[in-house]
Amino acid sequence: MPLSPPEHGLSIRGLGKVYAADGKRPAKRALDGIDLTVPRGSFFGLLGPNGAGKSTLINILAGLVNKTEGQVEIFGIDIDQRPRLARRAIGVVPQELNLDAFFSPREALDLQAGLYGVPRRDRITDELLDAVGLADKADAYARTLSGGMRRRLLVAKALVHRPPVVVLDEPTAGVDVELRRSLWRYMRELNEQGVTIVLTTHYLEEAQELCDRIAIVDGGRVVAFDTTSALLGRLDEKCLIVRGAQPFTRVPPALDDGHALIDGEGRLVLRYRRSSTMVEHLLDRLRAAGVSIADLTTQEADLEDLFVRLTGHHAEPVEEVA
Repeated sequence: MPLSPPEHGLSIRGLGKVYAADGKRPAKRALDGIDLTVPRGSFFGLLGPNGAGKSTLINILAGLVNKTEGQVEIFGIDIDQRPRLARRAIGVVPQELNLDAFFSPREALDLQAGLYGVPRRDRITDELLDAVGLADKADAYARTLSGGMRRRLLVAKALVHRPPVVVLDEPTAGVDVELRRSLWRYMRELNEQGVTIVLTTHYLEEAQELCDRIAIVDGGRVVAFDTTSALLGRLDEKCLIVRGAQPFTRVPPALDDGHALIDGEGRLVLRYRRSSTMVEHLLDRLRAAGVSIADLTTQEADLEDLFVRLTGHHAEPVEEVA
């Protein structure tokens, strides 16, 4: 590891990956000039639709895929110049449930720690099992664990060597709500201790709540990269949601200007730009149209709105499987 902490947890410059032609399949460029710098200690979100290149990028960081061009440093360590040291600086939680069915969670963590050369006295097996909610399953065979439990065990395996950078690739897919909250509490604690967290998720509300910086990739390129607040600030949109005395069945003609609609609950939704329109002006229009207001709320645009605008895709979370 560097003698002094580096400025960035990850530094990626001009990263490209081309998968060679295979049989009838032509060559495919999965990454096309990726530039990303993730400050040390950041909680960073890497978002994008399926096929955007996120898994390729993560596999390059993990040393599982060779890049075609570019430079990658993990915690100040170049992955080409010092590959073994770079791999010690990162812990990766993969999407795939790749566990040995005949090891217990305790044995799996001890084995993983041994592979990283962690002395037995320095191992944090019990702490990790407790953090991911597997303390009561510590000595059960992995094959008896549910899908959600196996995913939590993968999270623990990635942390056995106390890496300064942790990559979570869809870590809460299939994990129930209570355990998801427990996992995020632990990840926040790690982040507060200075660990750089890189998160990929289709639960965009998670990314919006947890991440201080976010990059959105599509087609192997970065289409947005900024602080979370700055990205959300790009959306100069808001909605005024009106509940009438009776459910609305159609938009009143005086308000039918292409910016109004009726939602699934029979409410009138008026979309407007907050930089140029005051709510008072909308209320004047509602009164002039003879709308009887029982209740109203406003709604800010969120990360999913930006995601859809930039990629043309909706995020598709995986269903919980316990």
